Amino acid sequence: MLALAAERTLGAHPYFVPVEHTHRARQTMGPGAFLAVEQAVVLDTDLTRAREVARGHLGPYIGLAAHQIANLRRLGFGDDDLTDGGSDRLVDAIVAYGDADVIAERVRAHLDAGADHVCLQVLTATPATLPMREWRELSALATAG
Repeated sequence: MLALAAERTLGAHPYFVPVEHTHRARQTMGPGAFLAVEQAVVLDTDLTRAREVARGHLGPYIGLAAHQIANLRRLGFGDDDLTDGGSDRLVDAIVAYGDADVIAERVRAHLDAGADHVCLQVLTATPATLPMREWRELSALATAG
């Protein structure tokens, strides 16, 4: 799909992918295609709490989305990574969590891997509530350059 997107469109918007996928996507698409990667984030420095929120996000994708499972397998994730809400290794690869500086590091990793743009999807323990506080705190990343 990435090769097709590079050939027939202006670019791609990969979703639910680790930094390694961004690197592979840029190699596949070449330098001319626009690559806008989604990055799920939890603005929380408590590792246990952050991973719990992250696993709530991963669950449906690793339980039902065959195309996501196939993509993760191509990236080296196995059966042990795809059960019980995802292994720590998988959760850590798909979702960035911590303070704004840690999240900025993940954004930089995607940019260094070839992304032109990184879209943040803020995850919280209360998904029905807009993450206004988190958006405000993370908005500083956009102006930090």
